[in-house]
Amino acid sequence: QSKRIFLIHNFNKITYIIYLMSFNTFGKLFRFTTWGESHGPAIGCIVDGCPPNISLNVKDIQTELDKRKPGQSRFTTQRKEDDKVNILSGIFEGKTTGTPISMIIYNKDMRSRDYETIKDKFRPGHADLTYFKKYGIRDYKGGGRQSARETAARVAAGAVAKKILEYKIGKKYKVTGAVIQLGILGCDLNNWNDKFILKNSLFCPDKSILKIWEKYLLKVRKAGSSCGATIQVKAKGIPTGLGAPIYSKLDMDLASAMMSINAVKGVNIGSGMGSAQLSGEENSDEISQKGKQIKFKSNNAGGILGGISTGQEIVVSFAVKPTSSILTSRNTINKFGKNTSISVKGRHDPCVGIRAVPIGEAMMHCVLLDHYLMHAAQCKS
Repeated sequence: QSKRIFLIHNFNKITYIIYLMSFNTFGKLFRFTTWGESHGPAIGCIVDGCPPNISLNVKDIQTELDKRKPGQSRFTTQRKEDDKVNILSGIFEGKTTGTPISMIIYNKDMRSRDYETIKDKFRPGHADLTYFKKYGIRDYKGGGRQSARETAARVAAGAVAKKILEYKIGKKYKVTGAVIQLGILGCDLNNWNDKFILKNSLFCPDKSILKIWEKYLLKVRKAGSSCGATIQVKAKGIPTGLGAPIYSKLDMDLASAMMSINAVKGVNIGSGMGSAQLSGEENSDEISQKGKQIKFKSNNAGGILGGISTGQEIVVSFAVKPTSSILTSRNTINKFGKNTSISVKGRHDPCVGIRAVPIGEAMMHCVLLDHYLMHAAQCKS
């Protein structure tokens, strides 16, 4: 399965060559490839397609990684990883060279023994069963490659994309993510405060609801259970014209990016699923113009029309399911096909969605840069 295989099919006298691969690379012009496992010696990524002469240093990457790393509060897994990144290539005298940027993050606080008692069992809600059925082998220690530990590498790639977009677009470019619903508890989006998001460990945008959220999540944790969350990511300063009308729609690629994040089960662009409940009058974002400036009365489209950015704020939200590793005994099977039960002990997030905020921001950066470069190549050459 690790070999590169070419299959040649002859259909109606046309020869098709299919290249099989395991899809560890994301992006078109701006691309990153992640590697590594949860309990392996290290994880990392290789970023390709980065323009030269962009100022970039370790601090730029580390700032974003520090938002995602585990063990920072009582509301997340107590695995202690400092997630210190080392840049191995692609930077010379503080600037990008245009060559691949390779980054590595060493794993330090693995407790593989926590998984010894369940190594032959498939955890309900996890990818254990499907991974084993597909490949015939799996790394049971922390989930191996299928673990959300992989997302640290994405955040590193997203930090590179962020730096490039800030250089290309300027200070008006800004991406902000927040948890807008924690389990059964929502918040008032009218109270959204960018600064407050960075001051609390739950990435909550609404100061009035934070204490209630904290009490709720502590109760969930003490019960050995878990809850889901909804994350919203907003991008400001995006120029009009990013995207394409059919097979590389901006919203299509954003949805794909967010769905690629571990435990994500649904994505909304703008009003998303809620738009099905609106009338045509309610849903239409009326347009006006004053001088050379185009204005929209509302933003149900989430800043994207026909797959192309409108120049408005881009708004994406995604749902993260409850952490599947819980103390409550659940029915399952083992790899020998026998019925059994499982209770997962160890260090797990009572709400994995909390740490998905910087991951969603990173994927937003990567998609927007990819489309920025494609737009420049097609329309500004």
